[in-house]
Amino acid sequence: MILVHNYIVAVCFFVLCMICWGSWANTQKLAAKNWRFELFYWDVVLGLLIFSLIAAFTLGSLGNEPGGRTFLQDIAQADTRSMVFGILGGVIWNLGNLLLVAAIAVAGLAVGFPIGGGIAWLGGTILGYIIEISTKGESNSNPYLLFIGMALAILAIYLSMVSYKRLAAHNKKASLKGIILAVLAGLFIAPFYTITMYGMDPAFGLSGTGSLSPYSGAVFFALGAFLSTFIFNPFFMARPVEGEPVKMTAYFKGSFKSHWWGILGGSIWMLGMVVSFMSSGEGSTIAYALSNAAPVVAILWGVLIWKEFKDAPKGTNGILSTMFMLFIIALVLITMSKTL
Repeated sequence: MILVHNYIVAVCFFVLCMICWGSWANTQKLAAKNWRFELFYWDVVLGLLIFSLIAAFTLGSLGNEPGGRTFLQDIAQADTRSMVFGILGGVIWNLGNLLLVAAIAVAGLAVGFPIGGGIAWLGGTILGYIIEISTKGESNSNPYLLFIGMALAILAIYLSMVSYKRLAAHNKKASLKGIILAVLAGLFIAPFYTITMYGMDPAFGLSGTGSLSPYSGAVFFALGAFLSTFIFNPFFMARPVEGEPVKMTAYFKGSFKSHWWGILGGSIWMLGMVVSFMSSGEGSTIAYALSNAAPVVAILWGVLIWKEFKDAPKGTNGILSTMFMLFIIALVLITMSKTL
């Protein structure tokens, strides 16, 4: 398998993950205008599973890592506990991500993602730091820089809520539903990375302990997300956050374009996860913190490309600019927390 052992290269891959995780939701906007998010999501989880298998049989089975295992060798030696953690991580993330997609459908990308993704970013980073301390006795991260960065991110999330409330008041529509969905999404997504990592080999597929390599972990994660969609998504289809209930038969009537964008969206997200996992040996807390800084990217897409705040009252652009800069500063501080 191919792993990353250089911190600078790892940071580049974490940034790539951030871009993937902050960009994949754009495919929902590129699908047909009448293509409901509940139908779109079936293709997203299909894309997750397909791309994870492609990565496992290529990057996960090639390379010259001493003692490294191929994907099939890793599956053969993996124990039940590791597989369960991988699947559980996918299930928990999946419920949170469904709520996040619903929040984006209601509130827009520039709001749903900063709130939902931001809370997940904060919660997951703090959880990862606590676990790193409890298991290793110390952390690779400078706590002052790490948590100052987190504090600035919290302020940025608050400004995102303020900007959305201003827009909602201007358009005379309720904003509470979009915010609640985004908050719930963040709370569910926050622990997924740590839970999935629990099933992975501490030596990342090089120790032969019965745990999963990063690539096998991604496959079981994708499997958990795919299978749990058959439980969660029918509920969203029967009780939608917006519009009338939608039937499964509508999925099979969708255009090739709509299905393609959903599969591409899932593939983009899984690309981010694969490069993050293969680089996480350089520090799991930093890996999560940088990878999940996706709200920075989502803000740019929502504000600059999709013009979601073009009708906002005067002064909102200043709030959005401040929010974006706080996210950037937080991102820099988190990166520096490993190197100082």
